[in-house]
Amino acid sequence: MAVKLRLRRMGKKKQPIYKVVAADARAPRDGRFIEAIGTYNPLTDPASVEIKEERALYWLGVGAQPTDTVKSLFRKEGIWYRFSLIKKGLSEEEINAKMDEWYKARAEKIAKAVKEQKETVKEEPVAEETKAEETSEEVVEDKAEEVNDAASEAEESETEKTDEN
Repeated sequence: MAVKLRLRRMGKKKQPIYKVVAADARAPRDGRFIEAIGTYNPLTDPASVEIKEERALYWLGVGAQPTDTVKSLFRKEGIWYRFSLIKKGLSEEEINAKMDEWYKARAEKIAKAVKEQKETVKEEPVAEETKAEETSEEVVEDKAEEVNDAASEAEESETEKTDEN
């Protein structure tokens, strides 16, 4: 029996929440499953992921194949990295040391992304106001030119009419 680690859709219409499950590859997406090992909610910001790491590592160890989406969730949570370290045959101490490094690097990366996001949020309103001011000034100038052109054309047509008479 081929086992897959995949998502099982739950929740209401337009409000999905998924369970990460170990299921027979032949079973339908929302059908029978062997064990639920976690949840994934894409609607929260950032998306919330809760996975029983021990059970996920067990299923990976016995040969269960994760789908692409589940594999990406495992990567984000560090489960896939831990599994690769276990496969290399490293001791528990070495694995824990490397995982601590990974968690620190991940925390720094998240902090940097949050900082950049805050900076862009502060810059965007100023840029939008400047664009709005430039746009409104351009519109006023364009309208003024149109009015001037129309006025000069009207004067020319009047002078032509008086010259003809």
